[in-house]
Amino acid sequence: MKIEQQIVGGVMAAVKELYGAEVAESQVQLQKTRSEFEGNLTVVVFPFVKMARKSPEQTAEDIGKWLVEHEMWGNVKGIVSRYNVVKGFLNLVVAPQAWLQLLKDIDQDDKFGYKAPSESEALCMIEYSSPNTNKPLHLGHVRNNLLGWSLAKIMEANGWKVVKTNIVNDRGIHICKSMLAWQKWGNGETPESSGKKGDHLIGDYYVLFDKHYREEIKQLVAGGMDEEQAKLEAPLIKEAREMLVKWEQNDPEVRNLWKMMNDWVYTGFDETYKALGVSFDKIYYESETYLAGKKKVEEGLEKGLFFRKDDGSVWADFTDEGLDQKLLLRSDGTSVYMTQDIGTAQMRFEDYPIDKMIYVVGNEQNYHFQVLSLLLDRLGFKWGKELVHFSYGMVELPNGKMKSREGTVVDADELVATMISDARQMSEDKVNKLEGISDEERNEIARIVGMGALKYFILKVDARKNMLFNPEESIDFNGNTGPFIQYTHARIRSILRKAGDNIQCSMFNVQLNEKEVALIQKLNEFPVVVEQAGKDYSPSGIANYCYELTKEFNQFYHDYSILNAESEEAKQVRLMIARNVAKTLKNGMALLGIEVPERM
Repeated sequence: MKIEQQIVGGVMAAVKELYGAEVAESQVQLQKTRSEFEGNLTVVVFPFVKMARKSPEQTAEDIGKWLVEHEMWGNVKGIVSRYNVVKGFLNLVVAPQAWLQLLKDIDQDDKFGYKAPSESEALCMIEYSSPNTNKPLHLGHVRNNLLGWSLAKIMEANGWKVVKTNIVNDRGIHICKSMLAWQKWGNGETPESSGKKGDHLIGDYYVLFDKHYREEIKQLVAGGMDEEQAKLEAPLIKEAREMLVKWEQNDPEVRNLWKMMNDWVYTGFDETYKALGVSFDKIYYESETYLAGKKKVEEGLEKGLFFRKDDGSVWADFTDEGLDQKLLLRSDGTSVYMTQDIGTAQMRFEDYPIDKMIYVVGNEQNYHFQVLSLLLDRLGFKWGKELVHFSYGMVELPNGKMKSREGTVVDADELVATMISDARQMSEDKVNKLEGISDEERNEIARIVGMGALKYFILKVDARKNMLFNPEESIDFNGNTGPFIQYTHARIRSILRKAGDNIQCSMFNVQLNEKEVALIQKLNEFPVVVEQAGKDYSPSGIANYCYELTKEFNQFYHDYSILNAESEEAKQVRLMIARNVAKTLKNGMALLGIEVPERM
């Protein structure tokens, strides 16, 4: 039983014995003692004042005295060694023996902080990535993928069964633009002949289409046409639309070209996903889901859930819910994004018994998911009304926002390569000090540190906020960065190797110093942090905890020797604390998809 649970139970027993009153566990408010007062945990006694018919101060005195005299935890007697009262707050000093017992309990749990899978096997599906097949992944996709993967790990750590899914936007006018450009100017170029990744090759043709398209618009405007009209009348865009119609009609030539170019892109995506350390349990494609969506909308129309306008278009009316009317099928019968999302939901629901559905999509789609939730609920999906839109902000660069179409986005592959290269450069002096390290291990350390820097820098920011990405700042070995935490883990592992990893902490007569207690108490917070991160869908909560634990350990390490402690008992306790700090950092960073090296 945890110290906090024991104290809560003790307070409940004290109130019953002292005042003859039954109190619920939820009435006992326990918090960390403020730094300016002596104590580890503080009980708020105001809820018990009426029961006691005494002042807050006297009520706190009564309960404090009772806890000192009565509390036990396992074979540890006297969890509360002393107390002090500040108005209606009872500050408790936890006995060293209790902290040592807690440390041993933490030490015996390799998956400390993680909950066992739920017996009910509640299933949470998380959708992330959602790329288009007309261009490679960029920095915005990186944030999306890292958030999605981390969220999946956090939900698993909270006992959920998780299915990670991706919905690929593989159809539409934007796909036809790349295809048409390749037909016109590709000369049969392939990823093999060009030496380019398939997604980059296709992205180049998307940019090339836009370049020629802009030129055509410019010429039409120069000839006296209105710009908006020119955008519609430009020969290239007309050809692209014709190609889309042929695709819809299953034209063999267009479909074969589409399949070949998409396969190039998927091969390229897979390389990027592997470098980012993310994967999926199931991938859906909009070319397959949009028809299911149309069918579901037509069923809803027959049941009177939707209505048809005079032009033949189908709509959902949400004016009673304070929203507007939402288009589901155009007048020509073609689908919109909302229709495709309905189809994807239908296919997923048939594939999996979903209890919770989380969509990791940027905050520009907030309204879309507000409507989708209502639509799915109206169509009878049990999780529709409670679907979670994990809405995140945009990534900006020091020189401003990223641009699309002009080919000036921050490419994910280039970013990954740069981060690893920078990590190799930054850590060269440190790595060179390691004896017997091979080039292979040197490269692996650079990969782990570079990717750790990238992931941590992105995930430490509250996902709801826009963020400024600065690669140079992220790779620093000091401050709130991934490499700082990774280096601390490597330092601890080095200490443990020197100690022979033979730690025996069976004695209970060791007097812990203030910083040792603070570290054990900080370790004890980890399960609560993981649980809260699951409730809030907040990878940043995990990141911030790892940073705080790292800072606390480094302050302790600066002030106290571990291997040359003043006694063998103190050495053993400190080694056990260090081992569990390393373990908890490893478990915490794993929830962010970040590896921690054994040495740096």
